[in-house]
Amino acid sequence: MPRFSANLEFLFQELPFLDRFAGAAASGFSSVEYMFPYTQDVGLVARTLQANNLRLDLFNLPAGDFAAGERGIAVDPSRVSEFDGGVDDALRIARELRCSKVNCLVGRSVPGHDFEQQYNCLVDNLRRAHDRLAADHLSLQVELLNPIETPGFFLDNLDLVERVLGDVPGLRFQCDLYHVQRTRGELIGTLRRFAPRIGHVQIADAPERHEPGTGEINYRRVFQEIDAIGYSGRVGLEYKPSGATTASFEWISEYGYDVG
Repeated sequence: MPRFSANLEFLFQELPFLDRFAGAAASGFSSVEYMFPYTQDVGLVARTLQANNLRLDLFNLPAGDFAAGERGIAVDPSRVSEFDGGVDDALRIARELRCSKVNCLVGRSVPGHDFEQQYNCLVDNLRRAHDRLAADHLSLQVELLNPIETPGFFLDNLDLVERVLGDVPGLRFQCDLYHVQRTRGELIGTLRRFAPRIGHVQIADAPERHEPGTGEINYRRVFQEIDAIGYSGRVGLEYKPSGATTASFEWISEYGYDVG
């Protein structure tokens, strides 16, 4: 039976950010996740997690200027030192927030560098990051983003994900089923194909990225497969509620599950 994590970037947006932790706890969650902890007071976030009996399950490495459209820097040979500095920051924050998973958005393709240059840069960066994080018992994830919403994103197909995983032993796949659906579909086959390397799962229905039951994905069947492959981690709810956040959790009990 899946256990869920509330993604605070997407859920409870009607609340100020720090109040979202209490909102998640009041809704029954014991685990949360969010993208970037780098602009918050980390000590205050740690105290907020503790006060609400919550565990932080995952956050992302720094991803460049996200507001300007950057989605990571790991494929850019000119920004290797910046990438390494981001790993330092993530390691320090993960220790303070007691978070065990860090995800890497690899970035959009970089003009002026051919594919193999960018690929080799990515692999070198991920190997170093993995080794540094693993020394602190942290799990490094890598994620595919769909090319419909993030055109030019370097890691935009499952064959390339498989190649990267083969070249970086120990790296895990953050399997965001919304992005997989909008890229390729075949969710059951994808779960089976990557089962040994899946380190985290995130969900939203497609194509509008609302809660399960609002789109084209048969999540009842998907959750059966998540159990069948032996995935025991949290399933991150990274969706945009179609209405009020708390009302968007009704599907959980309808499917016969508990929130936390």
